[in-house]
Amino acid sequence: MAITCFIRYEIDPFQRDAFKEYAQCWGRIIPRCGGHLIGYFLPHEGTNNVAWGLIAFDSLAAYEQYRARLKADPQGRANFEMAQAKKFILREERTFTEIVDETFQTAASGKE
Repeated sequence: MAITCFIRYEIDPFQRDAFKEYAQCWGRIIPRCGGHLIGYFLPHEGTNNVAWGLIAFDSLAAYEQYRARLKADPQGRANFEMAQAKKFILREERTFTEIVDETFQTAASGKE
């Protein structure tokens, strides 16, 4: 995958379970619409109101095609509407990054 979309969510920490449900729904929708879902990440320790979604694409053009399919997807629209109704997402930011191949998925060597 050439680019990864990092979505930073500022969430209502008292609605963490609602955000988890929202993220779980994307686990079925995003791949069907053409995105390579790396995963959604909830706060665990430290800051309790920031969550992340990571989705990879071959190109920005592929991302734009994905967005069009997502907007036309009934389950995608329903998930967006649920988030708007429950208001657990306070802010959302998107950043597009590219992988430095030599550093991606480098396993620990166990040696110092």
